[in-house]
Amino acid sequence: MLNATLAAKLDRLKQIFAESSQVLVAYSGGIDSTLIAKIAFDVLGDRALAITASSPSLLPADLDAAKVQAEFIGIKHQVVQTHEMNNPNYTTNPINRCYFCKSELHDTLKPLAKQMGYGYVVDGLNADDLQDYRPGIQAAKERGVRSPLAEVGVSKLEVRMLSEYLGLPWWDKPSQPCLSSRFPYGEEITVEKLRRVGQAEQYLRDRGWRGDIRVRSLADTAKIEVPSDRLHEFMTTMHLPELTRAFREYGFTSITLDLEGFKSGKLNEAINAVNNRAIAVAGTIN
Repeated sequence: MLNATLAAKLDRLKQIFAESSQVLVAYSGGIDSTLIAKIAFDVLGDRALAITASSPSLLPADLDAAKVQAEFIGIKHQVVQTHEMNNPNYTTNPINRCYFCKSELHDTLKPLAKQMGYGYVVDGLNADDLQDYRPGIQAAKERGVRSPLAEVGVSKLEVRMLSEYLGLPWWDKPSQPCLSSRFPYGEEITVEKLRRVGQAEQYLRDRGWRGDIRVRSLADTAKIEVPSDRLHEFMTTMHLPELTRAFREYGFTSITLDLEGFKSGKLNEAINAVNNRAIAVAGTIN
């Protein structure tokens, strides 16, 4: 059962869609956009459409999962190609890379929605996302995208609670941001680099790893991140010589394990530190 606060948030989400004649969902297959797709379908039925953008930054297995989840929900689902890799503003990997990714996504979806008669596009941005450095949010806002979860104040934890309540089997699915997030800002992103990162992470999944994991790419070094309380499990269950051989075949020359452990948004820590120092300096000057 939901507590009164979360039940009220679910009612408000349903009301948002009830006030819409039809809606197009920017659907990545992640837990947030999947919850939005579920609620949109429950309220609107065939007047809701989920569209997934396919590009080299999406792991093929994640695209397959998105298709399976959409079929489970019952929502109409389409896949479109996006071409952010053709934009040097994206591939040079500046700190606002995500802005150009979301610009490409919504410059693709917005005219498609208009052409098909959908009033607007919704995404899966949740309230917690607003607290992180996410330049893609601005790109979505500029194109009139609506974010019901953020509007209603639904946190990531509440997304999982609502997903479990609504019977979605993947309510505890780990977050899986695009593969471009595996590269430090300033390192050029190429299709080949995305491919080898994707192969490395898929290797770990195929060998039974469940839960959060990242393979960060630092030039030709692969840095594996798992939760700190699972480091021993990783070291004792993975066949490390075999893993090393496989990763080298993918193109990495060095393979390391981050002893600090997995932390979502780790690449943004340097940006946040700079911003905090700037605020502190400004306060001193004032």
